[in-house]
Amino acid sequence: QVQLVESGGGLVQPGGSLRLSCAASGFTFSNYIMSWHRQAPGKERELVAAISPGGNTVNFADSVKGRFTISRDNAKNTVYLQMNSLKPEDTAVYYCSARWAPKTYWGQGTQVSVSS
Repeated sequence: QVQLVESGGGLVQPGGSLRLSCAASGFTFSNYIMSWHRQAPGKERELVAAISPGGNTVNFADSVKGRFTISRDNAKNTVYLQMNSLKPEDTAVYYCSARWAPKTYWGQGTQVSVSS
């Protein structure tokens, strides 16, 4: 049974930091491109960051470049999103995704709220 379980969300003040984790099971994690997406109320889901199976290649949305970092630990079947200098516009539900065409899996999401 495939599972992606996100954790680490919460309420943080502007300028603060959070680290999201996504624990995967039920598939060969090291074969999959892992990514984080987010969806704010009334908006479409958007890609935030992605990392290649071996961790050598990463991509970020322009809105988070220089503030967010994505990493993975294939031994622990876990992908991370380190979020620094958070802004109110980063408020959203953050989803973890695993993709190895044609298969794509999604987690249930974790809420991140940035507010003073």
